[in-house]
Amino acid sequence: MTPTGPVVVVDKVSRRFGDKIALAEVDLVLERGVVLGLVGKNGAGKTTLIQHLLGLLRAQRGSVRVFGLDPVSDPAGVLGRIGYLSEERSLPGWMTVGELMRYTAAFYPRWDSVYATRLCDDFRLDPRQKVRTLSRGQHARAGLVAALAHRPELLLLDEPSSGLDPVVRRDVLEAILHTVAEEGRTVLFSSHLLDEVERMSDQLALIDGGRILLTGGLDKIRERHWRITVRAGGTPSGERTLIREGDREALAAEFERSGNECVAISPASLDEIFFARTSDAEAS
Repeated sequence: MTPTGPVVVVDKVSRRFGDKIALAEVDLVLERGVVLGLVGKNGAGKTTLIQHLLGLLRAQRGSVRVFGLDPVSDPAGVLGRIGYLSEERSLPGWMTVGELMRYTAAFYPRWDSVYATRLCDDFRLDPRQKVRTLSRGQHARAGLVAALAHRPELLLLDEPSSGLDPVVRRDVLEAILHTVAEEGRTVLFSSHLLDEVERMSDQLALIDGGRILLTGGLDKIRERHWRITVRAGGTPSGERTLIREGDREALAAEFERSGNECVAISPASLDEIFFARTSDAEAS
């Protein structure tokens, strides 16, 4: 793989757990230096997809390549280049913060102890404090330091602010944004909270029921989706509001040709796009 090639290539990956479809023909490409927001409801398939990138699950169909390598058959070539933070944040409670950092450093030849110390200072983490005594916010920050201090090429964040109160969530997201901007990292950031994804990401992938329904740059997605209020029969009682993708003028003309009056057309919000797409998926 060349230095400018994609960091992640997921090609037609499918996965079942018994009768449940976890992933269905998933295609995803993550280019270098991009922050990709993977958005979907709980149970949509976000964590399952990330587990495939980490090599914790083998694709039943299709292929996964991270840095051009198969993370299942070559974990040593992949995992040392990934920083990972999940919503579970299962850190050994009997260690102190300092011991946690030294323990984690043993797994990463590129661990930057000066950077780790700086991050702990920035996050106001006392290296002498036991992990089990940390608040939920401090726990999340300690996990983030462990994920960042070896300066990974790819950062995988699986619902990193889940369970945190709004103030702590804001602080954790600010820390992630700062380090991403400073290092120019490639990031896959999963969340069911659209405001987080909108704030963090350059690109978006919408997953629902194990299927990728929508991918692309956030700006381009917004530019292509419209909130359209149409009126049938010429009476206010015949009004309905729809979310549609396409060229604004072409959509308006299409509704007019079908005998509907276009009352209003305005850009759709990310919330509206998400709910319209996932509702369509459920209906189909």
